[in-house]
Amino acid sequence: MTTIGLIGAGLIGGTVARLAVAGGYDVVLSNSRGPETLKELVDELGSSARAATPAEAAEAGDVVVVTIPLKAYQSVPVEPLAGKPVIDTNNYYPQRDGQIPELDNGSTTSSELLQKHLPTSKVVKGFNNIFFRHLQALPRPAGSPERSALAITGDDAQAKAAVTAFLDGIGYDTVDAGPLAEGWRFQPGTPAYGPIYAGGNPNFMESPGEPGNADVVRRALAAAER
Repeated sequence: MTTIGLIGAGLIGGTVARLAVAGGYDVVLSNSRGPETLKELVDELGSSARAATPAEAAEAGDVVVVTIPLKAYQSVPVEPLAGKPVIDTNNYYPQRDGQIPELDNGSTTSSELLQKHLPTSKVVKGFNNIFFRHLQALPRPAGSPERSALAITGDDAQAKAAVTAFLDGIGYDTVDAGPLAEGWRFQPGTPAYGPIYAGGNPNFMESPGEPGNADVVRRALAAAER
């Protein structure tokens, strides 16, 4: 049984945890405020979930999801994540994170920053382009004509395979968008961000969610421009 560790338990983290438990995974949740602040979520999730510190969640997870504000990425524990697939859900929002020159000038991507911080881990970008309510609403069984796909990028084939298997286990297909350097293709402001899971509605947060299949995702990725 694969255990999913979560560093961060906000809107995306909590949603991923719910989907993971529904898919038969064990989850270990953490945040910056301490395990005791996660009691309500753990109680909701039941016996497949427990709260821990970020270092403990990193140690326990076979796959670990980092879902914290980008400005805090250097707080992610390094040693417990050595050799592990790490799903990075982060987006760069300058109004929240402050200006990061290498992201402003396009010389790197947010997930490459995390990979540099975690040199012995295998970072895979994912979950960053879908509204949390759509993430909760759109899982479908394998083979369903209404199954949505999520884009990923990563520099390690085995890590991407592990993440693809996890996404399949929680109800999503995967579109491999290439190495981490291509992660800009589904960051905020691109065609592959948000509205593709809302039937194209630019006010995507107002939509209950509409499936976005692999072809839809591929077309949106191809349309991205710097």
